[in-house]
Amino acid sequence: MKQESSASGVLAAASAFVCWGLLPLYWKAISGVPALEIICHRVVWSLACTGLLLAFAGGFASIRQALRTPRTLLLLACSSSLIGINWFLYVWSVNAGHVLEASLGYYLNPLVNVVLGMAVFGDRLGRTQGVAVALAAAGVAVQLAAQGRLPWIALALAVTFGLYGMVRKLMSLESLPGLFVETLVLAVPAGGWLGWLAFTGEGSLGRAGLGTDVLLTGAGVVTTLPLLAFAFGARRITMTTLGVLQYLGPTGMLFLGVMVYGEPFGPDRLATFGLIWAGVALYTVDGLRKLRWFKPGKAG
Repeated sequence: MKQESSASGVLAAASAFVCWGLLPLYWKAISGVPALEIICHRVVWSLACTGLLLAFAGGFASIRQALRTPRTLLLLACSSSLIGINWFLYVWSVNAGHVLEASLGYYLNPLVNVVLGMAVFGDRLGRTQGVAVALAAAGVAVQLAAQGRLPWIALALAVTFGLYGMVRKLMSLESLPGLFVETLVLAVPAGGWLGWLAFTGEGSLGRAGLGTDVLLTGAGVVTTLPLLAFAFGARRITMTTLGVLQYLGPTGMLFLGVMVYGEPFGPDRLATFGLIWAGVALYTVDGLRKLRWFKPGKAG
């Protein structure tokens, strides 16, 4: 049966992407901490946040039931690996001065979502949507040609996050329990590494100042809330709708990279930006006409 997008799914996914678009500000504030250590803190404190929320909501029973299913175990192992890789690449690229290439990766991601949506979920593109996607693809092609090299950061971010979204969409486990198990899987190596850093006296927590301590521990909150919103939304909207909303994140990153961090923005990047947003505008207007919440008496 063909899936339709709900109002709650659209709102949740859009909120997640806006938050992700602003996250470079957060990671840049602790750029003196190695990316691997940041990710380990991100995992550990995210586990603490999701654990507290589950304890409050009484959701551990659903986890026990889901873990008895081999299919769910496999999907959770895949989603944990994918999001861990994506997190590391994202934080490393931002703090290494590649905010614009990271932005390009998340511009590419909706195209990956469209391919996955057609291949796995049977989504179909109408003529207007096809033109919109072609415009976005042309914008990406301009940037790829101008770089003169394989943009491996962008490609890796796009593929890992696209696959993560697909795997989460396939799960029967709700967003909060699923995120708890994902961070639990990643917390084993992450906690071990942080323990080793503390033992050798090389860890940043407690040594780099109160501000850094607050930001490292707060990484759990800024990670958990957008991911919960994304996981909630991804299971309630089509992959093509998800592709439209995804452009909110890289646009915020693009703005920060150019206006805040002074990364170069030449004619090629300007052409990319214009083509992509022309496609997004066309795609969004067409998509709004088809959403249930846009029609009177059919709120999601």
